[in-house]
Amino acid sequence: MAKSPVPGQVKTRLCPPLSPEEAADVAAASLLDTLDAALNTPGAVPVVALAGVVRREDVRDALAECVVIPQRGASFAERLVHAHADIARFRMPVLQIGMDTPQVTPDLLASCASFGSFGEAALGLAVDGGWWALGLRDPLRAGVLRDVPMSRADTGARTLEALHGMEVRMLPVLSDVDTVADARAVAAQVPGSRFAAALLDVVAVAR
Repeated sequence: MAKSPVPGQVKTRLCPPLSPEEAADVAAASLLDTLDAALNTPGAVPVVALAGVVRREDVRDALAECVVIPQRGASFAERLVHAHADIARFRMPVLQIGMDTPQVTPDLLASCASFGSFGEAALGLAVDGGWWALGLRDPLRAGVLRDVPMSRADTGARTLEALHGMEVRMLPVLSDVDTVADARAVAAQVPGSRFAAALLDVVAVAR
């Protein structure tokens, strides 16, 4: 799930101290790092459910290597459900992530997406109470998300409740990027990433 990095429409909680343009640059870097990880995950078919029109050339180039589908639905929960339904045609298990965890690696994604001979779902909770990853052996079962309130401190717990009846494997807990403090903590985990460089550039300019 990704949103086009348009100033004023992404990472608005980073503003201030970042400007809308700086926040969009940080969001683009986060998306590019995430796409790199997905594209280098063995056996994966990278699919991007995209909201908005991408005008940045670097992001367009990266998306050209992926299957891109439009997001559909009024609420974020509806867009999640539709995205899973739209990729059910691949007849493969799905690991759904966002663009807010640029610290993910191909090894981590491969491990999280490995269902083996058991397990129907996998859930990676986020430090802020939400979740950063949802794995489903049958993507059509994402319909249970339709009534889960998103972007709340209890979203992770409510999602786990919605998966009741499925065998759920819990994934590592990660911090996603919502605030400047989050961004700094994540950048420290991946110092050589585009994300860390973009944040460093912003901090340097701010000084």
